[in-house]
Amino acid sequence: MRWEGNRESENVEDRRGQGGGGGRPVFGGRSIGIGTIVIALVGGWVLGVNPLTLLGMLSGGGPVAIEQPQAPAQRPPADDQMAKFVSTVLADTEDVWRKLFTEAGGQYRDPTLVLFRGATRTACGQGQAAMGPFYCPADQKVYIDLGFYETLKNRLGAPGEFAQAYVIAHEVGHHVQNLLGITAKMDQMRQRMSEVQYNGMSVRLELQADCFAGVWANKAQDARQILENGDIEAAMNAAAKIGDDALQRGSGGAVVPESFTHGSSAQRQRWFSNGLKSGSVKACDTFSASAL
Repeated sequence: MRWEGNRESENVEDRRGQGGGGGRPVFGGRSIGIGTIVIALVGGWVLGVNPLTLLGMLSGGGPVAIEQPQAPAQRPPADDQMAKFVSTVLADTEDVWRKLFTEAGGQYRDPTLVLFRGATRTACGQGQAAMGPFYCPADQKVYIDLGFYETLKNRLGAPGEFAQAYVIAHEVGHHVQNLLGITAKMDQMRQRMSEVQYNGMSVRLELQADCFAGVWANKAQDARQILENGDIEAAMNAAAKIGDDALQRGSGGAVVPESFTHGSSAQRQRWFSNGLKSGSVKACDTFSASAL
């Protein structure tokens, strides 16, 4: 992937020198005990769902509060190559989505990318490295422990810089959904759905974020020719490795489609490809699609 020398985003917050914080997350006005957190972390790893979402479901949903204030934000060191990489990818997503929102008569608000190590507090509860990268709509921040990239490469078998960029672009896709009001509609529907029904809607939400990642790649390639040989294959491989069926198989369990929250490997590849080939947000309407 060609990224060196491109603009770096200013919207990167480095918390890697900070502790994870001692306070427990509070969901719906109730503190969540360690047993619930363990269930959510295990479920998140096996099922491929953000454990913060599971924590909300296990506690009955509701608003989230954080018990302690976060320390002042810091910029990453100038000589940190991996931080430079994610800052550059984030800047590229900013350029693409600002233009797309402007063309549609709207205004894009940049998300913040938070680098942390181990654990950190968020407006959605306590974030853990074991969750993998995630987006918190309450504070409009993307969270990532860069150690996840080693997991992606060595444990999940998805190496490559463009695979790493795809992960960031997917989480930024959730930010786009938040700005478009899609996330809020999902939260409203949660109260009226069974767990299986909500899982189905969650799959559509995640596949749309994959498609939005493909739209970013299309536009970034047109504007800056970022792709090199093997990059698309690396992203498609990453999409396959983090499909719900692949994660459930890799955990040694049975594949249970009713529990899918992100989509199968084939579905994730298909929708990323839809966005990549079309470069169109309209091509990412997973909620109206009769077949995923």
